[in-house]
Amino acid sequence: MTHAYLDNAATTPVAPEVVQAMMEVYQTVHGNPSSTHAPGRKAKALVETSRRSIASHLGCPPRTICFTSGGTEADNHAIQAAVASLGVRRIITSAAEHSAVVKASSAAGESQHVDVVHVQHLPDGQVDFADLERLLKETDTPTLVSLMHANNEVGVMVDLARLSAVCRAQGAWIHSDTVQSMGHYPLDLGTMDVDFLTCSAHKFHGPKGAGFLYVNPTLRIHGMIVGGGQERMLRGGTENVAGIVGLAKAFDLAFEHMAEHEAHIRALKRRMAEGLKGCVPGVVFNGESDREDRLYTVLNAKFPNHPNGGMAVFLLDLEGIACSGGSACSSGATLGSHVLRALGFHEPDKASIRFSFSRYTTESDIDRALEAVGKVFASVEQPA
Repeated sequence: MTHAYLDNAATTPVAPEVVQAMMEVYQTVHGNPSSTHAPGRKAKALVETSRRSIASHLGCPPRTICFTSGGTEADNHAIQAAVASLGVRRIITSAAEHSAVVKASSAAGESQHVDVVHVQHLPDGQVDFADLERLLKETDTPTLVSLMHANNEVGVMVDLARLSAVCRAQGAWIHSDTVQSMGHYPLDLGTMDVDFLTCSAHKFHGPKGAGFLYVNPTLRIHGMIVGGGQERMLRGGTENVAGIVGLAKAFDLAFEHMAEHEAHIRALKRRMAEGLKGCVPGVVFNGESDREDRLYTVLNAKFPNHPNGGMAVFLLDLEGIACSGGSACSSGATLGSHVLRALGFHEPDKASIRFSFSRYTTESDIDRALEAVGKVFASVEQPA
């Protein structure tokens, strides 16, 4: 069977260059970065070289990069630090955020008595900035606004420059989950005024279990994981040296060829969208995810009512097509998409499927997927 992997928003294949860089570390670098002997100093040098490389791509000081196990930890750290270190007593977020932000905000509300409020969305899924401004102006309580740059399921995007201007006008702190956009869009933190951004390496062909939290250099926050003094006291524990090196290598590859990768993926996404409309009449795209101003790696399709709708992702898997019915943030749980429900796109009798693409996706992958979709959603003969 010919397989097509179209679930890159969940995770991407690790680039061969990244594997090679990590294997060299595993085979030749044995020291603990906190040790003062030569092997330890060699490991420490790799960590700090990686930090400087990543910071150079983002236009920020290296000290603003705190390595983590990925985006979920980074999101949790940002929210917990805002409450514990910055005195935040109110969080404005969205019910359509990644579950890491939804649950971390809810936990802060329950354990720290922080007021958690949800901004409204426009009919196409975008954040309603008028409602955000209203929420910011209704109280002078110290507030954190946590809104993702690019939604991981329907691809709607937030203008970070506009978000910054609106929040700063009211004195609010800003956290944005940039897991889906980091490595796919240029982000200049030398000119962008935000407080926290997050990254997960496996979303752009790096290793799983490696990422970082960007912390604005003007802030002084406490660590979430205590123990040793690693990561400038922000994250105790021995650093994942190979993972950090792999993250930096993936970052280099992403930024070096970003425009080329984007053009390739956008062409594939258009091919998929047009193909779906051709083979399944009545298909629509949640959040208008086929638009050019949406996250270019994601296409979320809602199919007409069909007997196979409830089993569509499983049936496509049997056809060799890897895709998803939502985000992969609940360990395989099939409870439906909280994002689609929050944005009003969920219809119980219609299947919504997320197809997501990477630089390794090919035209033949798209064509193979379209063939399989045509089989799964083939017209049903009506009884005479």
